[in-house]
Amino acid sequence: MNGSYARLPVMRIELCHGLLLLALAVLSVIGHMFEPKALLLGGLFMGINFLLLSVGIRWILTPFATKKRIRAGVILIGVKLLLIMGFISLLFFRFTLDGMSFGLGVTSLLIASIMDRFFSGLFASR
Repeated sequence: MNGSYARLPVMRIELCHGLLLLALAVLSVIGHMFEPKALLLGGLFMGINFLLLSVGIRWILTPFATKKRIRAGVILIGVKLLLIMGFISLLFFRFTLDGMSFGLGVTSLLIASIMDRFFSGLFASR
């Protein structure tokens, strides 16, 4: 498995996530059900988290990875974890965000992942 093939599902999921997030933001502005700022922040939070995680894992799991590269990947994942936890703490303790809207933004990545698997399986069977 080469590097470009491994990035394809991540990019598909991120594209689906972005489109889903945009649709949810438009619906939240029209319907006034959720706070759009918190929704977008939750989605942005998970999008960045997912990309950093995929880069860190790709560095660790590459064939013939050197110990230096594996160590750098593990450090990247650790830094990502610290940054994400700090960001969540900052958002919830310093700013007033609607937790339900933020949670919907976070959950949109999971929904996008499920949609990607569903549609890729649907189109692969043809």
